[in-house]
Amino acid sequence: MSITDLGLNDFRMDLVNYVKANGELDGVPKGMHAVIGSDPGKDLEPGVIFVLRNTDQGVNVNQQNRLHPYYLIYIDLNGEVLINHLEVKRILDLLRAACKDHLEPLPALYKAFNRETHEGRKMRTYSQLLEQAIHSMINLKEDKDVDSLFSSGGTTALVNTISGLDDFELIAFLVVREAV
Repeated sequence: MSITDLGLNDFRMDLVNYVKANGELDGVPKGMHAVIGSDPGKDLEPGVIFVLRNTDQGVNVNQQNRLHPYYLIYIDLNGEVLINHLEVKRILDLLRAACKDHLEPLPALYKAFNRETHEGRKMRTYSQLLEQAIHSMINLKEDKDVDSLFSSGGTTALVNTISGLDDFELIAFLVVREAV
């Protein structure tokens, strides 16, 4: 299945235009991040949007993730999921609205992030949020598995399960901070 089959053609065109202007993304290191200001008017609350890749090719959480093996999830700073991994278009729309007009880093925000994380050496808060995000995907799958026991068409329980952090690779993340 391609991204055009998902009603996400606008995003595909953004990617095509980016690659034309900047070259292929093959050499981009994993774990890259950016910092953006919160904006409640755009539904941008403080938190983190994680971009993950599932490393277990046998897993696609009930074939409901339209970008598998890639997963997007938006979690607040308390570990509550703001937008789950099944709402791909909503997260992509939010990412576009948050970042499209920002061609340069935002010094006040990234400097505050760098101070908080000691230049990226103390990422405990964000590591914990990543772990909580992955556990929320597991819990959502388990809830849907239980629901499938009581619906027609068979069950998804115990089929292609995600066990945890080891099943994912961090591709990138966007930190949404209080605007300064």
